Order: sequence, then structure tokens, then C-alpha cells
Amino acid sequence: MSEYVTPTSKTSAPITTISSLSAHEGQTITLRGWLYNLRASGKLLFPIFRDGTGTIQGIVPKAAVSEEVFNTLKELTLESSLTVTGKVRADSRAPSGYELDVESIEVLQRVHEDTPFPISLKEHGVDFLMEHRHLWLRTPRQSAILRVRATIMRAAAEYFDTNGFIRTDPPILTPNACEGTSELFEMDYFDDDKAYLTQSGQLYIEATALALGKVYSFGPTFRAEKSKTRRHLTEFWMIEPEVAFLELDGLMNLAEGFITHIVTRVLESHRADLKVIGKDIAKLEAVIAPDSSIEKNAVILSGAKNPEAASPAHTAEDLSATEPGGRPHDSGTSTFTNPPNRFPRLSYDEAHAMLEEAYKAGKLEAPHKYGDDFGSPDETYISSQFSKPVMIHRYPAAFKAFYMQPDPLDPTKALCVDVLAPEGYGEIIGGSQRIHDYDLLKSRIEQHDLPLAAFQWYLDLRKYGSVPHSGFGMGIERAVAWICGLDHVRETIPFARTLNRIYP
Repeated sequence: MSEYVTPTSKTSAPITTISSLSAHEGQTITLRGWLYNLRASGKLLFPIFRDGTGTIQGIVPKAAVSEEVFNTLKELTLESSLTVTGKVRADSRAPSGYELDVESIEVLQRVHEDTPFPISLKEHGVDFLMEHRHLWLRTPRQSAILRVRATIMRAAAEYFDTNGFIRTDPPILTPNACEGTSELFEMDYFDDDKAYLTQSGQLYIEATALALGKVYSFGPTFRAEKSKTRRHLTEFWMIEPEVAFLELDGLMNLAEGFITHIVTRVLESHRADLKVIGKDIAKLEAVIAPDSSIEKNAVILSGAKNPEAASPAHTAEDLSATEPGGRPHDSGTSTFTNPPNRFPRLSYDEAHAMLEEAYKAGKLEAPHKYGDDFGSPDETYISSQFSKPVMIHRYPAAFKAFYMQPDPLDPTKALCVDVLAPEGYGEIIGGSQRIHDYDLLKSRIEQHDLPLAAFQWYLDLRKYGSVPHSGFGMGIERAVAWICGLDHVRETIPFARTLNRIYP
């Protein structure tokens, strides 16, 4: 069993964190944390300490400290908790740019040798690591991922909060499915009723958007699809804006400004963490860099015959000036300006043409059938052609959700958009303009064999002052996977819930 050691002395050195050591160069400070690793070389010890904000290597020459301090550190077991005091010294060779010349140490709890910390520096299998997820989180890479995740979530809410949106929280227990297609987690409710864990707050925030103009929801969502892919979790976090008087082109502008803001915030705060994770930072810098050639590239790749074909037309109002950082001005509920870096936009037909050419050139193993949704290989190929997220809009309505507004120029298409992340990470945002006509929405509900009574309140929104309105959803975990460059979404959330895992 581990033993708790009562500290016997106090230090007058200021307590700080590893992430803020740059402000204490040449000063003696105290850190509170854990022993991550220890290497010995003769009369020199090289402990690595972690404190939740980062890691730092300590230098402990036997001649520079007391025998008690040297021996305590030499025999200390990994993940023992401690406080350590020493002088901060700049060292360009160190990963963090600093090292700590250790002067004294106090052990708070020593991990017993009989039950050593199970996550060592050697490679472990995925099942072992997930079984010990509560401890795996302590490793530098996993901690860095969670810090980036926190900033992504903060930046996502910040974007809407600073652009006049009101956060409105939808219920987690619902009487029906949002889209009527995904399997839901069902539970018994009172008086023999059934309830379901929500798969999206969209329907409810359509109601609050017609009350408040611009709203968003942010919370956990659940899907019972029996999927084992690297992109799916059964419990995940979703942020969903909804805007009254907003149509599809404005929605795409909103999504672009939103993603640009998130990536900007991550680059501002987490370059060191991204390096620990192993992400190529240049690929994120390309996402937010203005690129006047992007429409030209989209034209070439889509096979379009004129420069306007790869992107829908925009009015002067759509292309009006933006605030610094690509944030749209708060100009009421009708307009979102286009950020300067401009993500490529392809219609479904243009994307299909791109895939046809790729198949003919031997770049895809299977052809894409027109009228079908895009599969993972299709999305991977399309996104690999761009350095920025690519927006694919106006999919066939036949396989899209019942509430999507048909394109007035081609009613077989829906006014919808999927945003595909670069590097083959697939869809990170899905959104649409919603049907605002009562009779059309009612007929769509009936065509999808959904219970009309369960959606009566949703139909009411079209009876009393209905207006065009649009929104999208972004799964936080897919965004984290893309931004951090992770192979699987299981590492994007502290405790992943998947088809075969609910422990710990």
C-alpha cells in the first residue's frame, strides 16, 4: 500500500507552476506535483516532474544537495506526489526551454514498490491503456490533449458569446429522435412512458432561436449506433448554434468564422502542447492563413469550367468587412460576413465529379455512386486536396434529415452543408437551413414515418411567425481529433464511451 508522508519543513520560495517558469528565470521557486520519470547517471540524478501544466527536468548533483535529499530522490517511485524547490535555469536543449536545479524535496505520498504505477514509458496495448484510463491521463501527451480540448471548448463558446448569441440549454431527456434515423438510448419514464437520451438539441434551440434570434446549445449528446469506427463515440459533446433569418450561405460564413476562431485560439495558447502531441503546427497555421488561390484550386479540382462554379455567389453584404481575427460583426440575426481566409466550397455535384476523376485516375479503389452519401474514403480523398476545411453543400435530399429546406433551384437537393476537416478527418460540422413552411414540414414528418403527435410542438414553430432559419452542430471530440492529429476519438475525451467500453 502507498504511504502518506507528513511534510516536515516549509519553504519560503514562491509556489508556481511549470507552465509559468519563464517568468521566474534565475529565481528559486517551489513546484507541487508528481515524479513522472527518473534517470540516474553516477552522482547525477535527472528527475522529471509534472504538475498538470507541463513537465520539467530537474538536475540533482550529489555534491549540490544534502545526502537526505539525494537519497530520497534516488529511491523515489514514479507518480509519488511531492513538492520540490529549486532554481529555474534557462536551457535551450530542454524541451520546455528550462531546467530546475533541485535544492530540496518533500514527499507527500510515496507509491509502494509492491504496487508500482502501471503506465510505464514502454509501449502498452490500447485495451490496457483504456482499462487504466484514469491513470493514462497523467502522461504528458494525454494531459496535453485535454488542455487543448479545454481551449477548444472555451473558444467555441467564446465565439458565440462575443457575437451576440444566447446560450439556451435543451433537455437531455426527449420524447423523440431529432433526425429519426439514429438509434437512441431508450429508458423508462413515468407512467409507462418512454424517454430517450438526446442525440441533438437542434429541435429545441429552433424554438429558442425564434424567441431570442441567435442562440446556441452546448452539452453532452448520445447515440446508440453500434459503430466501431475511429470517428464514433456513444457519448460526446456537441455545440449547436441556431439563427433566425439566416440562410445557407450565411450559415457557411458563420461556420468558417467559428472554426477560424477556434484554431486561432489553440495556436495562441498551445504550441508547446501540440508539439508534445506530435501535431504538425504548420497544418493548423494553413487553416487560418489568408489564401487567395483557394477558389482557383477548388475550380481545378472540381473540374468546374468557370471561376464562380466552385463557390456559390455572394452579395456585397455577405462579403463586407470583418473584425480582426476573422470575427463577423454583430449585425443582428441576418448576416454573417465572410472571413478573409475563405474555406473552399463545393456543391455535392462538384464533389462527385472530383471523385469520378480520382477513380478514373486510380486514386480511389471504388467509384462513388451519384445520389449516395460520401463514405469515409470519399471524404478522406476530398479533404486531402485542400489545406483548409472544405465545405460540401446541397446534398441530395433523399438521404438527409426531414427538416432540411429543399433548394428552390433544385428541390431534389437540400440546403445543407458538411464541413470536412483536412488530413482525412472527415465531417466535423453538419448543418442546414431548416424548413420553415408548416405544410411542407408536416408532409416530411409523415414521409419519414415519424409520430406526428410527438412533433406537434415543433410544427407549432411554423404556425406562429415562421421565418427562414439555419444552424449547425459540431462534435467537440471530432474537432479535437483533427486539431491534435489523433488517430482515434477515444483519446479526445477524458473517459470515452464506446460500443465495448463503459469502464472506468
